[in-house]
Amino acid sequence: MSVASPAVHRESTGFTPTDYGLYAVTVLAWGFSWIAMKGQIATVAPEVSVFWRFVLAAAIMLIWARYRGHNLSFRLKDHLRFAGLGAFLFSTNFTLFYYGAAHLPSGLLAVIFSTASIFNLFLGLILFGQRPNLLALGAGVMGFAGIGLMFWPKLAGADFNAQAAFGLAMCIGGTLSFCFGNMLSADTQRRGIGVTPATAWGMVYGMLFLGVFSTFRGQSFAVEWSVPYLGSLIYLALIASVVAFASYLTLLGRIGSARAGYATVMFPVVALTLSTIFEGYQWTPLAAAGLVCVLGGNLLMLRAR
Repeated sequence: MSVASPAVHRESTGFTPTDYGLYAVTVLAWGFSWIAMKGQIATVAPEVSVFWRFVLAAAIMLIWARYRGHNLSFRLKDHLRFAGLGAFLFSTNFTLFYYGAAHLPSGLLAVIFSTASIFNLFLGLILFGQRPNLLALGAGVMGFAGIGLMFWPKLAGADFNAQAAFGLAMCIGGTLSFCFGNMLSADTQRRGIGVTPATAWGMVYGMLFLGVFSTFRGQSFAVEWSVPYLGSLIYLALIASVVAFASYLTLLGRIGSARAGYATVMFPVVALTLSTIFEGYQWTPLAAAGLVCVLGGNLLMLRAR
């Protein structure tokens, strides 16, 4: 992903205090988002929670885009692209992860999501015939092996029931949806459409799709009027969906995609730490080895690009 406006990447120089600040905001905002997601699934249908999340996030993004002077008028064929972004990035992706959150510890959700770069490797091969180099292929094998190790205690035990398998399938599906959205976003940027207006419109279409889907399923749009639910909703809309995204894009423009991409390697560590503290996630030697493999696979993938 690249920033719409030209930027000078300082790949060869050190981080400034501003870079460290942006990096910390990105890692912490996304790291905490997985535990916040758990507060959204108790009494409200996942698609309804995601709908309200992007009602708030889309409104903020549109205001921000207008404040920054971005043109929000586009042709019909551009809106078809934005609709695709809404379908892949801002509705299907999140809804599937919300469903998965009901059956898996939040830290594991983050670990699965962190393998998006590995899924991109195989999707690039299947869809575009892009042959990966040996380092990238090794990174993919290491990442998937890590996921297998982290889930092995469940796979080998009686607690890996149909619900756990369902949660894993939902998270994998959500990650694939995110990857398809990334490919569409990259192609949209190559056509000269800015990230901010494309994201704003994508959130609008994602919100509309979720509204139609929830209505079709007969879901109530009522929310839970409790501090945990409303607090997590505001956090996910404002911090995880707007502030983190803006920080990450700014970081991309300042230091380039390779070094900024390390944020996606670090936030699963934050998420698993929180899961251990608040959800009682049980670490095993295999789980620890699996985490090392997943993080190592992502680091290798970044170096392979």
